Amino acid sequence: MPALENCKVFKTDYAGRELIVEIGKYAEQANGACLVRCGDTAVHVSVCMSETAREGMDFFPLSVDYEEKMFAVGKIPGGFKKREGRASDKAILISRLIDRPIRPLFPKGIFNDVVVVATALSVDPDIAPEPIAMIGSSIALSISDIPWAGPTGSVIVGLIDGKYIINPTVAQKEESTIHLSLAGTKDAILMIEAGAKEVTDAEMVGAITYGHEEIKKVCAFVEEIAKEVGKPKKEMEFYHIPEDLDAAVKAYGYDKLVAALDTFDRQERQTRQAAAEKEIIEHFAEIYPDQIREVKDSIYYIVKGIVRAKIFENGVRPDGRTLKEVRPIWCEHGILPRVHGSAVFTRGQTQALTTCTLGMLGEAQRMEGLDEEEEKRYMHQYNFPGYCTGEAKALRSPGRREIGHGALAERALIPVIPDESEFPYAIRVVSDIYSSNGSSSMASVCGSTMALMDAGVPIKAPVAGCAMGLVKDPETGKYVILTDIQGLEDFLGDMDFKVAGTDKGITAIQMDIKIKGISEEIMLDAIAQAQEARKHILGKMLECIPAVNEELSVYAPKIITFNINPEKIGDVVGKQGKVINKIIEQTGTKIDIEEDGTVCIACYGDVANANRAKAIVESIAHDPEVGDMFVGVVVRILSKVGAFVEFAPGKDGMVHISKLSEQRVNQVEDVLNIGDKVKVEIIKIGEKGIDLRLLEKMD
Repeated sequence: MPALENCKVFKTDYAGRELIVEIGKYAEQANGACLVRCGDTAVHVSVCMSETAREGMDFFPLSVDYEEKMFAVGKIPGGFKKREGRASDKAILISRLIDRPIRPLFPKGIFNDVVVVATALSVDPDIAPEPIAMIGSSIALSISDIPWAGPTGSVIVGLIDGKYIINPTVAQKEESTIHLSLAGTKDAILMIEAGAKEVTDAEMVGAITYGHEEIKKVCAFVEEIAKEVGKPKKEMEFYHIPEDLDAAVKAYGYDKLVAALDTFDRQERQTRQAAAEKEIIEHFAEIYPDQIREVKDSIYYIVKGIVRAKIFENGVRPDGRTLKEVRPIWCEHGILPRVHGSAVFTRGQTQALTTCTLGMLGEAQRMEGLDEEEEKRYMHQYNFPGYCTGEAKALRSPGRREIGHGALAERALIPVIPDESEFPYAIRVVSDIYSSNGSSSMASVCGSTMALMDAGVPIKAPVAGCAMGLVKDPETGKYVILTDIQGLEDFLGDMDFKVAGTDKGITAIQMDIKIKGISEEIMLDAIAQAQEARKHILGKMLECIPAVNEELSVYAPKIITFNINPEKIGDVVGKQGKVINKIIEQTGTKIDIEEDGTVCIACYGDVANANRAKAIVESIAHDPEVGDMFVGVVVRILSKVGAFVEFAPGKDGMVHISKLSEQRVNQVEDVLNIGDKVKVEIIKIGEKGIDLRLLEKMD
């Protein structure tokens, strides 16, 4: 049991709220752990590292998991088991947010398993747990004995009426034109994830700069904590390439690799590079029989140096493009006749097929999580099958990368999706990547815009996206920005900076880096260069589909919406749904009714069926008044008294025999029979019922 006298509590101001950190009280066996509180939001973060490195590991095995505990918001999980199951998409996205700023700060050559677990224990909707969890990961790592070059700080930035706000409340988020998740050290930015409502480059850069000032304060606070309670960092021997081996490989293989890479054709370059690498490895197989891995790693760094030197010193990219040049683009749309909307966007060797499906609002995705969002009307999904990179891999369920890319594309397009009052549909967009050589997420943004336009969705403006790269000299600080990076440039470069938006402004940004942060100057240059590329790409898209299709596909549902008195919902639905099911059966429609009285009626084919259903629903929900006229059916006859007419489901009245005609009628059957369709007018509403007058007998 931890000695409570060793527990420490630290406090600081965090954008106008008190941030409280408790250390030494919980999870004492972890390498580092803390409980971070802000208002009613509390997140526990722990970090552990294995004692030894994984044998044969060639990448850093860092694992980050964010756990959503439903008790944190006073909910019992749904489903049969009543316990938390697979992480939600939201939890996976937060795990990625935590991972991305801390990963570049671990030392090169560390192959020990490191696991970070952040658990949301209590959540106030107005105090988002994401930045709290990110700060907690920084604290846990900083006070642990795990080598790490932090600390980092994290904030969310909003923009309302020209004023930047740190960590906005739920109400402020609704008004804000920017939702920016930002993380970095006191010296540089490490991670950007943003959605925006067509903001300018200056507004976005201003938000990043403003947020970084708060991040610097958080970093200073974490440094104080680590100074007081931090453990000494472990003395570890990290994997490295022996200097003599590295020098020998360079001496023998450098010229061979330069020659192999001296072509702009990707296929030829890969073939020549593979042959050169094979020759080098075979040459050193007997000289360094137990260090083949080190030989391969030396080759990797030689190739990286050659490619980067060509870009940095000569402005020559692997495929021969200039620094600001976008790869060739071709597009098509409307290629799948039974699909509501479809498009293909191809840029270089990256290709996305995107489809758009329209449905009723009741088909929106139901959400179960720690925030107040209960359903999602616009759904964007992204798939990355093995064949898109020529790999023989079986299909599998989407991983964290696929979920992250789908969320990025969704965030880029949400600002231009019409309000449901204007376009009362649930919208599902699916981007399947058919070929990938860099920036497939931005290709999915472009393809999705075209699929939405092909489907007839009246988007406010088309959206395009482009990924920017970076090659930076660590010694001089000089850098070059690359437009529309391909796979090799992403793999060997320092940054993947994705920017999406309309002709008017930015709608989404995502930045991943491999170095220890970038300056505001680099960000400004990258965003400005991305704007040029975005406008070029938009032009190519609009050449293919200049405007939104005026009509929906004949296979898409026709939907009408209207409102009724919420108190009448029970009458429309009927006991055990009998009334509404009868209307659905009679008209061949689908009907959804919301708690606020919004009625959504969908039909396929002739919209007249939807109008019939609407008339029936309105007749049920309407309180009858004298003078109202209806078309109804004779359901009962009293021969000498009159006929009962059902003028709405569950509502009827009597046409007295004297009101059947201006002439004398001896018996009702002389004029009407059961089942006759008639037009009637209400002439009296009394305690005993409703009196009607026959206006017309219908055919």
